[in-house]
Amino acid sequence: MENIVDALSFPFVQNALIAGLLVSMASGIIGSLIVVNRMVFLAGGIAHTAYGGIGLAVFLGLPIFLGASIFAVLSALIISLITLKHRERMDTFIGLMWAVGMAVGVVLIDLTPGYNADFMSYLFGSILAVSRNDLYFMGGLLASIIFIITFWYRDILAVSYDSEYATLRGINVRFFYTLILVLSALTVVVAIKVVGLILVIALLTIPVYIAEKLSNTLYSMMILSGLFSSIFTLIGLWFSYQYDIASGASIILVSALSLFLFLGFNKIR
Repeated sequence: MENIVDALSFPFVQNALIAGLLVSMASGIIGSLIVVNRMVFLAGGIAHTAYGGIGLAVFLGLPIFLGASIFAVLSALIISLITLKHRERMDTFIGLMWAVGMAVGVVLIDLTPGYNADFMSYLFGSILAVSRNDLYFMGGLLASIIFIITFWYRDILAVSYDSEYATLRGINVRFFYTLILVLSALTVVVAIKVVGLILVIALLTIPVYIAEKLSNTLYSMMILSGLFSSIFTLIGLWFSYQYDIASGASIILVSALSLFLFLGFNKIR
């Protein structure tokens, strides 16, 4: 216990805890929308496409968040345009963008002179390397998500559960579908910092799955998802610090174990 108290005195540990909570809340809210809109595969495509933005940022000497965000948002806009008109070919387009984004990222990083990257930090997260500016970005994103969800909750609810009914009500389905994808893209970018590109989908779906079984409204599902995600992140960070293991993998393993325990308890009950 004393070791943990001592660790909390370090600024980078404080930043990691704040980042974990901010990203967990954002992931809980957006993850709920991803699941109810059946966009898990879309979010996975955006996550891997964002690696191209990481490579672009490294190559041009830009902040990683900026490059990844631009690439992720552009891919979200393209995916929105394509999937609304050609849903039958959605898997092909997502797979193509997934591969191209990763390839562009790898090539640009290879072309960057004198850059020796720790690729594991991008693939599995590097939450202890979160800076104060990163926290501002995460906090601003979470505030924006909460404002948008609060202001347009009924419209987003209608689009998420019955887009045909939403169209009949005069709701701009294309706009809200695209908005959800853009918010998902930005959330994926900040989540990459915490759990990495490979594990980001698990962070966006495991807490949501548990919350979905305990909720009867989208609003309560978002709150519970954010709460569960925050708890899993804090426990995962504790295990990471205590046993000197990768924080991203630790968070996901805690989440997965919690899911198995929840399913087992439900079955026994």
